[in-house]
Order: sequence, then structure tokens, then C-alpha cells
Amino acid sequence: MLALIAGQGRLPAILVERLKTRPHIASLDGFDPDGVAPDRRFRLETLGSLIGGLKADGVTEVCFVGAIARPEIDPTALDAATLPLLPRIVPALQMGDDAALRAVLAIFEEAGIYIRSATDLAPNLLPPVSVLSKRQIEEHHRKDAMRAAEIAATLGSLDLGQSCVVRKGQALALEALPGTDFMLNTLAGTTYGPGGLFYKAKKPTQDVRIDLPVIGVETVRCAAAAGLDGLVIQAGGVMVLDLEDVTAAIDEAGLFLWVRDA
Repeated sequence: MLALIAGQGRLPAILVERLKTRPHIASLDGFDPDGVAPDRRFRLETLGSLIGGLKADGVTEVCFVGAIARPEIDPTALDAATLPLLPRIVPALQMGDDAALRAVLAIFEEAGIYIRSATDLAPNLLPPVSVLSKRQIEEHHRKDAMRAAEIAATLGSLDLGQSCVVRKGQALALEALPGTDFMLNTLAGTTYGPGGLFYKAKKPTQDVRIDLPVIGVETVRCAAAAGLDGLVIQAGGVMVLDLEDVTAAIDEAGLFLWVRDA
């Protein structure tokens, strides 16, 4: 039996739509997914009880999907099943996102629960290498994309963000904890002028079973508001939610969408 450990956004509902059998859905308290009701909610302080409850219900595999913010631990809310995990959870929360998520994966795996990736369940979330827009890329976009890929790889190696904005070889913005939309929104109305591209890729050492980067229609809107020429995503490393809606938004805004071979 499959369970989704679901966060905010549309991705959990998209997976539910594409699976033949509805999975069990568990959401972190305060981070319910869009468009689908969770079967149970949990807190990080009750992670041990969650795992025990899932196993008792016959869950043998889980898929982590959706967005969450890193929660603070309330010592008074810890239950007996989670207390032994605390020496692992607390240091993990002080590390980068990838390192923290790896620690959580290890706890599930040690309990005998197999980890599935979202792209295992819905492979077409990863579009093929192509320019998917009516607008085509130009040579200067290729150069900026090469520069952006180098920058994103450096960010990823430090377990920081997964995206950046580059124009004429210069980095205009780098993603950090506030996220992609925040980064793009910082460029709206600036004096840098139009042009440039948004680039997104998975981190070089990222565990692709969890937290694979995502773009959607809102990403397109933010990129258009920032005055960019287009979006470049790493093939096989970035999921696209509602691809038809994304490409329609891209074409309406006059941008390009390039799925670039890593």
C-alpha cells in the first residue's frame, strides 16, 4: 500500500489523479495539499507514531510530495515513539534541505518502508528535451544558460537553492530559503532592464526520490513580471506541473520554455 507524505501545492492532487488506486495521504500539520483531503495529519514531534501508524495500516511504500516550511520542534509535543529519533532529527534540521530530507528518508527506510519518487508514479512530469514554446531561443540565451548552469551547480553543491537568473552572463538573482517566486519577485520593477533567463536544476548530489524541483504557471507569471525572455529547466531534473497550462502561459507572455539537456 502506498502513502503520500503530502505538503502544499497541486502536486499531491496531480499524483492522486494519475494513480489507479487512491493512496493514503498524510500531511504535515499546517501544510495541507491543494485539492485533496488528507487522511491523517501529523507533526514532526509525532513522526515516530506516524511511521508506526502507517505500518499498522499496511503501508509499505511512501512518496514525499508537495512543499513545506522547516518546522520548529516543540519539546512539549514530543511523543514516546519520536523521542528516540530526536538526536537525529534536531541536527538534521540545522543542515541544508537536502541533508535534512536524507535524514528523514533514512528513518522511514530503517522502519522497512520503501521510498518512491513522484516521477516513478508519474513519469510525464519530466518533459523531454525540447523548446516547448512558440518563441525560440537565440545564441545569447545558450550562453546565458551555460553560465546559469554553472551558478546553479555551485548553489546546489552548497545545499542552497536550485535556481538563478542570468542576463548577459551576469547573475541577477540567486535562490535561497524564501524560494523561487520570492527570488523572481525581487526583480520586478528593477533597473536591470528586460531580458535574461530563469534557470532551474536539481542539486548535483540531490536524492531524486524527494524534493525534485518544480515549476508551474505561477513561475511563468513571476518570470514575465520580472521582464525575462524565458525559462530554462534541466531535463530529467525539474518537474513541470500542468504542462499544457504552463506552455499556454508561456506563449501568452511571449516567453520561451527550454528543457535543456544536462
